[in-house]
Amino acid sequence: MKQPLTIPLAILAAGVILALATYFALAKPGAPAHEGDPSLVRPVGASDHILGNPSAKVAIIEYSDFQCTYCKGFHETLSQLVANEGSGGDVAWVFREFPLAEIHPNALAYAEAAECVAKVSGNDAFWKFADELFANQPVDPNDFGSLALSAGAQGDSFASCYTDASSTVAARIQADRQNALAVGAKGTPYSLLVVAGKAPVVLEGAYSYDALKRLVDQALAR
Repeated sequence: MKQPLTIPLAILAAGVILALATYFALAKPGAPAHEGDPSLVRPVGASDHILGNPSAKVAIIEYSDFQCTYCKGFHETLSQLVANEGSGGDVAWVFREFPLAEIHPNALAYAEAAECVAKVSGNDAFWKFADELFANQPVDPNDFGSLALSAGAQGDSFASCYTDASSTVAARIQADRQNALAVGAKGTPYSLLVVAGKAPVVLEGAYSYDALKRLVDQALAR
């Protein structure tokens, strides 16, 4: 009587193994190149989330997922790099949303919460909230309100935005996601090192500080 379940269970198991293998392959540096055109990266604009010097010679544009473990480590690396460069340094970090809702059930909720913090309280609050999300990963969505308050967002304004996030910040998240796919991103973190007049350098996965610093120095011909 149990025989009919054998094939469906085998198919299910194979699917799970394939999904996990794909995820881990895409999340690490050195993964195979993907289809896409890095030159299609959206130019950095005033609406972007920027940390560091907005006029820096080098922009590292990161497409990230708040529920991604590798993104958490790379977030810390980029934070260190920008801190060492200083507010007037040669590096700007641009954060764009790429929630992998297919494998991370809360990724879209995290992105919506972060964009609501940015919408109601600005760039500095966004970065503080992003730091909190990664530092406390995984975060229960019920705790978004308290984290938003600690990041400097007004509770009522944040709650109103988040309750209606589908209409207030969905377009922003979708635009980031579509641009990520256009440039070739299939996993997170996925970044582009951009210098004016040069082709973007693709950074797939979470690089170490030393490896990232070498790439920046090369781009600046230090």
